[in-house]
Amino acid sequence: MPAFSSLPTSGLVLNAIRCTSLLMGLWLTGCASLPTEVSRPTSTALADPTETRLGTLVNARAARAGTRNDSGFALVGSAELAFTSRMTLIKAAEKTLDLQYYAIHADETTDRMMDALREAAGRGVRVRILLDDFNTTGKNAQVLKLAFERGIEVRLFNPLPGGRGSLVMRVLGNLQDTQRMQRRMHNKIFVADNAVAIAGGRNLGETYFGQSEGTNFIDIDILAAGRIARDLSRSFDQYWNDPLAYPVQSLMSKADIDALKPPPPGTTQATGTSDAALTPAPVKPAAASTVPALGDSTDLRLLTWTWAPSTLLVDKPSKIAADADSTGDAQDTAVDGLLQLMAEARSDVLLVSPYFVPGERMMKQFADIRQRGVRVRVLTNSLASNDAPAAHVGYARYRRALLAMGVELYEMHAEQPGTVRGLRSGGGSMGDSTGGSRSSLHAKTAVIDQRLLVVGSMNLDLRSQLQNSEVGLVISNQALSEEARALIEPAMAQGAWRVELVDDQLLWRAPQGSTLKDTRTEPDASLGLKLLLMLISPFAPEEML
Repeated sequence: MPAFSSLPTSGLVLNAIRCTSLLMGLWLTGCASLPTEVSRPTSTALADPTETRLGTLVNARAARAGTRNDSGFALVGSAELAFTSRMTLIKAAEKTLDLQYYAIHADETTDRMMDALREAAGRGVRVRILLDDFNTTGKNAQVLKLAFERGIEVRLFNPLPGGRGSLVMRVLGNLQDTQRMQRRMHNKIFVADNAVAIAGGRNLGETYFGQSEGTNFIDIDILAAGRIARDLSRSFDQYWNDPLAYPVQSLMSKADIDALKPPPPGTTQATGTSDAALTPAPVKPAAASTVPALGDSTDLRLLTWTWAPSTLLVDKPSKIAADADSTGDAQDTAVDGLLQLMAEARSDVLLVSPYFVPGERMMKQFADIRQRGVRVRVLTNSLASNDAPAAHVGYARYRRALLAMGVELYEMHAEQPGTVRGLRSGGGSMGDSTGGSRSSLHAKTAVIDQRLLVVGSMNLDLRSQLQNSEVGLVISNQALSEEARALIEPAMAQGAWRVELVDDQLLWRAPQGSTLKDTRTEPDASLGLKLLLMLISPFAPEEML
């Protein structure tokens, strides 16, 4: 998720009032700085996964399959499976658990996961959690308390100096160093005993597991076992032992985190000349939740594992170095790797990218692919479904040109019925969310020539290419590619608007089977949102969207 785009009007804050905000930022952080003497004990992944039950399970499955491939995979296409598979790995782990995420949101869903991690640490499992620092503010800072639990280590990557009271004030307080603030660790991996891993687009929180009463993210993960899990662990170790990874204890105390805890529900903050006190406030009875409860585990043995050749696309930690220039390191990036795979396509490229800001270089590549007769289809967010409307600005700049060269564009329909199972007849649709009535696309997936599947954290935008660190798994297997395509294509047809150029004007074709009508303006979006798009469009640099 784009860093500044986490704020509803971030592009406006960052650009339209940049000068005023910069002065405020300098004032807010005049004395704030990061510690210079930091103890970072080096640690690495479990050396021999075969000494664990998970490692034994992987070897047994490989032997039963009679395969020469060293990695097995299972597509995680539903929100419930995404949660239960992670919980299962926590409960099954005997030696180590390594979690690397851009964001962990503090809510009931992650409370259950954090409790399971405490239990794992209590039975002797070493738990390492590496978290990007950007979103560790306010309520979300409470997850950092895990750093003070025995057997659990938590490090923050590329931390920002200053307070953590709110995300808005944090942005304003660091505008004197926007380059550092913009470079975020966007990797998302979960590894148990260096034997089985989960990677993909999901952060941790109720909106990623279909549990929000409001908007839920549609996403895809991949469960990976064997050699590819060890590759993910090696990448984790690089980030964990990097100088940009700060142990939580070097930045704050448990008391500091407690001070950020929001008041309990049903209380208000009293103000006046005396000390602040919590006073009861009238509370309306809570309405019964319409979100089905998540289970605690799933039997990984029941999943269909596909053994296939694979490789890892992953950025180096040095990409996030604060002194890197605005165009990033000269090293090849994970996004560059995906673009190279697309350049070699022979017949079909199917892309899912929630934030799609191609830039001139990617546009040239799309043109080259289309000139060779390769079909290109892209599913992305509409203005209404995009949780970061500022990111839609960059996409809208290229929409006409993409359509003119023959790229087929689909934009997610924001208003979905109670569950997004409706995106595919018979259920089981992409990202299967059972929560609220609004959906936002969050999956990052590519299917190339019906035989190559890419699942990861990277968007096709300049932020992922130039600024954020990303990770993606490339799997060469027709069956898995077909399974992913079977999730994506019904979502495009029945849950998305097809964008076309008709008489040189944009036209949004309504999703198939819906009662909606075709429209000439951004569908589902309010007038205020459309006006916001027009307002910030001239000021928003593409690399910051």
